[in-house]
Amino acid sequence: MTDLARRYGTTRPVRRRLVHAGVALLVAASLAWVVWAALEHARPKVTSDLRSFEVVDQHTATATFTVVRRTPAVAASCLVRAQATDHSVVGELNVTVGPGGDEVRTLTETVRTEREATSVSVVGCRAEGQNQRR
Repeated sequence: MTDLARRYGTTRPVRRRLVHAGVALLVAASLAWVVWAALEHARPKVTSDLRSFEVVDQHTATATFTVVRRTPAVAASCLVRAQATDHSVVGELNVTVGPGGDEVRTLTETVRTEREATSVSVVGCRAEGQNQRR
């Protein structure tokens, strides 16, 4: 034995193997979580896409948009927003898409505005368990 090994001792092979196995297990669990999170957020329960909008008059605008649900059983809540030239919100409409029907639905909704809108957008849709609008 060297002087350092006599003075400080050496790590035992069993302990070293246990530490390596613990680190490997922790890395594998972390990697599995990252893969699960990426796959779960890559395919949301519901998404939306604005197809067109029309400003009908000073207090009315319409929006046509598509809602895509992962399965027909998913209920969704979509937010449609109308804005004026100064980018202020002049009207909002919360549209509920109940379960059933087709996975892909195209809706045309009318938004009442407090003054003339210049643009209409679909902020997004969300479902139970999906907090972020998409």
